[in-house]
Amino acid sequence: MSVNSDPAPALEVDAVVLVGGQGTRLRPLTLSAPKPMLPTAGVPFLEHLLSRIREAGMTHVILGTSYKAEVFTEYFGDGSAFGLEIEYVVENEPLGTGGAIRNVAGLLRHDTAMVFNGDVLSGVDLGEIITTHRERQAEVTLHLVKVADPRAFGCVPTDADGRVTAFLEKTENPPVDQINAGCYVFNRSVLEAIPAGRVVSVERETFPGLLAAGAGVYGHVDDTYWLDLGTPAAFVKGSTDLVLGTAPTAALPGPVGAFLALDGAKIEPDAVVDGGTTLGRDVQVAGGATITGSVVFDGALIGTGARIENSIIGAGAQIGDDTVIVDAVIGDRAVIGARCELRHGARVWPDVELAEAAVRFSAEA
Repeated sequence: MSVNSDPAPALEVDAVVLVGGQGTRLRPLTLSAPKPMLPTAGVPFLEHLLSRIREAGMTHVILGTSYKAEVFTEYFGDGSAFGLEIEYVVENEPLGTGGAIRNVAGLLRHDTAMVFNGDVLSGVDLGEIITTHRERQAEVTLHLVKVADPRAFGCVPTDADGRVTAFLEKTENPPVDQINAGCYVFNRSVLEAIPAGRVVSVERETFPGLLAAGAGVYGHVDDTYWLDLGTPAAFVKGSTDLVLGTAPTAALPGPVGAFLALDGAKIEPDAVVDGGTTLGRDVQVAGGATITGSVVFDGALIGTGARIENSIIGAGAQIGDDTVIVDAVIGDRAVIGARCELRHGARVWPDVELAEAAVRFSAEA
């Protein structure tokens, strides 16, 4: 993250980022690293989020960790290298979203806290959410994003003044197109009123309870970029959108463009790399290979004539000559033999070796 970019004037707001999940939907990638620490457009995803928090003027960050908590502290330390002050709270037992938020209360410095889910990529103006919260004298403000198809999500209707009127479960006929985007502003008193030491869901317990009590719960509604990175397909899309400049960040380790290649990556002249692909450090792409819209982790080797689309290639993996990988995940250090063909969500675990033409989705071998 560049600390030379000019952040907004300091806000008296604590940033709380929830990063305790195990990321099971992204396995095998998350067997070795928490989801927010997976390389995304060249750096851990969390670094992109922290760059936007700093740009908005928040400098005190509390990370609510659990799964592989040491990975966060080893990388970010006290945050000084990133222009931030970072503190950590480890959740020893799962407490749910509300319990995780309540768990950080002892480290808050201000009367307002902005809470982020650590696996959401968003283009919303964070300062504008704070402004909405203050202008409406809200107790809680939720970022609500308009989506083309809200059926896969619960929806959150608001009245003409922006006040939240209900929290609705998934339905085939949602009454509104705005959904909970996983970013909230809490007055400290409301956050501290969440029951401590037990599992609490903000979506099913805290927010409905506040509505029932007549509390000031408001929505900041927009239609900016928004993506939950919970699945391999979404993870790949988020990374490519960051590289292409579709999604905002101040942490991209290079210019936006058709691809991003980190130090030591080598692409033979007749290979093609595009679609927002990221090539990690020391990746080798042999002649005739094509890589489109994919994420290739450090040290991977891509063979002659291989074709990779919308996929994730783990660190140190080897992809054989003329192998085709589309919409698939290849684990760290896996070896995929020549002329294999992996498609449609296939996942190969770390250190697995597939012989030449061992897996095919078509007859041409």
